[in-house]
Order: sequence, then structure tokens, then C-alpha cells
Amino acid sequence: MHQKRTAIITDANMHVGPDLARELASNHNLVLGEPAVGLVEEVTGLGADASGLDGVADLSDPESIKKLVEHALAKYGRLDAACIRTGRIITGKVSGASVEDLRKLPAQNIESVLFALQALIPPMLDNGGGQIVIVTSASGGKPTPMAALYSATRAAANMLVRNAAAEVADKNICINAVGTNYLDYPGFRAATGADDPKIKRAIEAQIPMNRLGLPAEAAHFVASLFDGKNRFQTGQFFSISGGWG
Repeated sequence: MHQKRTAIITDANMHVGPDLARELASNHNLVLGEPAVGLVEEVTGLGADASGLDGVADLSDPESIKKLVEHALAKYGRLDAACIRTGRIITGKVSGASVEDLRKLPAQNIESVLFALQALIPPMLDNGGGQIVIVTSASGGKPTPMAALYSATRAAANMLVRNAAAEVADKNICINAVGTNYLDYPGFRAATGADDPKIKRAIEAQIPMNRLGLPAEAAHFVASLFDGKNRFQTGQFFSISGGWG
């Protein structure tokens, strides 16, 4: 009998997490980190065997990703895919940056990626393959004047992903990074003031597509790297930003 795939999704309360869980529900067991209220029940109704874990939001603590992996293996006996969203934002230009500001970022933006890759790859090797998507930021692929330190550490994370992918490319493990910008979800609107219609219009003017993106659109793209069917794409960074990145 064909065994159902098992996937981990962190940050299942915002950004791409909830919509990605819905995309995968029909053919995956799901382990959801910090799930939104009602999401476990919703995706169960869509066909998933799903469970949620709280207390795993801080991925700069290596125990968080270990708990998610251990839960997946204990409950479902396998791990086929993982979507890991990490990061902390500090805005500002290089000219006004301090070393103290820079030192605040590596734990969330780089170390968390290392911990995730180190925890996810071994069970996938045991399983004969798998797919990993690390969600970084579109700023990691393009200079971002008002987020200089943030974009620099995101670029470092993207290179870490690409190196890990090269190490296991011949082991049937695909590892890619995706980064969003201008995505219409509460965190972005709060950070930019986009709930104000005037500010939103100014932001949209910076985007070639002249609109904010939807989390469901980004989740659909991530699912295409993550659902077991795309097995010939690895070591890449994809910007999901309406043509900006």
C-alpha cells in the first residue's frame, strides 16, 4: 500500500503556512508548528492526518526543529518534506547601521537555517529522499537600501541553502529557498503601514505588478517545490515579489 507523505510546516499561523497546509492536505500527513486557531481541524476535514505543536516558534533554538522532526517520525514514521520560515527584520541603511544591530540578526536569519537543515536532512537520507523549502526573503536576492543588514543576512541564508543542496543533490533530496516581499498579510501591513490606503498605494507603485501578493499565491508556488512531484529543481533561490526581485 502506498504510504502517505509527511510534511512539516512551521509558522502555520501566518504568511504561507496556513494556505500551504490547505494545498497539501489531500495527500499529506501534516505536522504544523504554531498552527492558527482551527487550522488543524480544517485540514483534517480536507483529508490530512494533522497535528499541531506549540512552543516551537523560536527556530534559533535548535530544540524547536528537533521537536517537530521527532514528532513527525514518532507519529508517522517518515519525513518527506518540510517548509521552514525563519527570520527577524531590522530596517535601516548601511550608513546608519551599528555592529550591535548586525549582531541581533544571525541567530534568527542564519543559525536557524543551519539548525533546520541539520535536523531535516538525516531522516530524509534514511527515507531515500525528500524536499525542503526554506523561506527567507526576496531581499536576500537584491540590494534593499532600507533593510541593508536584514538583506545581507538573508543572502547568507540563501547561500547556506544552496550549499546544502549541492551536498545532497545525488541523494534524491531537493533543497530550495524562496523569499517573499510585498505579501498582503498582517505582519507586512503592520511593518509598512499598508493598512493606510495612501501608504498602500505608494507601496504598490514600487511593485511591477502594481498590487500586493496574496499568501495563497505564494503557498501555491511553494507547494510546487514541495509536494513530491518536482524532483529536478534544487539549489535555487526564488523571489516571490510581483516582479520586484
